[in-house]
Amino acid sequence: MKSYHEPYKYYVYIMASAKNGTLYTGITNDIARRSFEHKIHLNKKSFSARYNINKLVYVEVFENPEYAIMREKQIKSWNRKKKIELIESVNPQWIDMFYSLTS
Repeated sequence: MKSYHEPYKYYVYIMASAKNGTLYTGITNDIARRSFEHKIHLNKKSFSARYNINKLVYVEVFENPEYAIMREKQIKSWNRKKKIELIESVNPQWIDMFYSLTS
């Protein structure tokens, strides 16, 4: 449980099926849990399960949930090329960042 003085964090993230594959943009307050849920296809009928979207390729952290929601909506409004440029600006090899969260 968070202490009173420890701010909550909100994560805007992009998952991918593979390099240049199908993309999914989301928001969560627990990036390790949420990316694991995508990885194991917790909801078997979800978009991410259908397209085998299971690699965490991009993450931004916010302390303000409103800013995180605005950023998620902004990224979702972008075309595919712009999303790929964003991912490759910080993760050019499309490495699955999930494993850096759990180590």
